[in-house]
Amino acid sequence: MSTSRLETFCDGVFAIAITLLVLIIEPPDSGSLAHGLVHQWPSYLAYAVSFLTIGIMWVNHHEVMRHIAHTDWTFLYVNIFFLMTIAFLPYPTRIVAAHIRGEDERTAALFYGCTMTLIAVAFLVLWLYPSWRGRLLRQDADPAAIRGITRSFLPGTPLYAGATLVALASPTASLLCYAALALFYVAGSVLLARP
Repeated sequence: MSTSRLETFCDGVFAIAITLLVLIIEPPDSGSLAHGLVHQWPSYLAYAVSFLTIGIMWVNHHEVMRHIAHTDWTFLYVNIFFLMTIAFLPYPTRIVAAHIRGEDERTAALFYGCTMTLIAVAFLVLWLYPSWRGRLLRQDADPAAIRGITRSFLPGTPLYAGATLVALASPTASLLCYAALALFYVAGSVLLARP
């Protein structure tokens, strides 16, 4: 299969997942509209963090595919697993938005964090499989760029796992850690893109 066909399919899944995120925010159902809108801050935060995370993954997926010369069956299935984690993210986002201030806040934050960590693992495998010994890379791929991508993707899994463990002490702090990670990766991408 050509890499362009794979990218088109992946872009469609990214677009659907990122669009579904808005469904986690429901209009306030009682009391003052102003109070209800302010009271929904967890939904806004969960939406923003998940939107940024999916957006970052989309940008990075594009960067990965830029270095791929061809695909094989294993790489296609690795992509399918990765996309499954991305498409699932709206569900834990809705759970954490609904329960971050309730008695089940720890469970909600841990569920969200486990999903974010699984996405990080899937994305790391998505890069390590084709890049290992240049297995699927373009012949003209810059070795320094390949090492730089690997270096930037490696800390993702432990960072997300750490943010998940923070939920054991403070579920809200855990969600803020995911927000910080999203901002960190956005800033890192912008800084690394400079000539």
